Amino acid sequence: MAEIKYDVRRGADIYRAIYESRLQGWISTGKIKQGEVIVWRGGLSGWRRPEELDELKPFFEKWERLRLRRVKRRKPEKQIMLRKKVIKDILIVDNEKDICLLLSEALSDRKYNVAIANTKKDALSSIRRKIPDLVFLDLKLSDGDGMKVLSKIKKKNPKTTVNIISAYGSDERKEEAKNKGAYVFIDKPFTEKEILRSIK
Repeated sequence: MAEIKYDVRRGADIYRAIYESRLQGWISTGKIKQGEVIVWRGGLSGWRRPEELDELKPFFEKWERLRLRRVKRRKPEKQIMLRKKVIKDILIVDNEKDICLLLSEALSDRKYNVAIANTKKDALSSIRRKIPDLVFLDLKLSDGDGMKVLSKIKKKNPKTTVNIISAYGSDERKEEAKNKGAYVFIDKPFTEKEILRSIK
């Protein structure tokens, strides 16, 4: 558009030459859109926007009709069906052994391969041996913060889904977990239904 502004600022004669040879074409093909340039109209009107001039309005209308026609002809984008992630191996990380056992039994009954870790150390050791598809992770572990385990899991394999299970679900902790890659935050006490829903 700099070329147009440079040309038309030389005066009315240059404006007429552009108008006759190029300006209409630029408008009709969308190279000039409303509000983009100003031209010298001559007489008392001075500098004006092309869309304000009666003799140029039809060309803007022509461009708008062409644009709408293209939009109507455009084929709708095919919806990409996301493949559902297959969950087979699950790791439960919680310092409460009873919770681990109950969860493990419920998930094993549904044919999941379940491993258990009660400490941060055990969790990291288990992850080094085998990356699970899904981790249920408590944030308060006897030997450290579960957030650090979350970060290490995501660093080792970003595709591993991590669901947080915690009784300390402040808004700040939930936001921090989300920012570090947690998929969902499940407040304790939870039900078996909530756990299964989070897997689906």
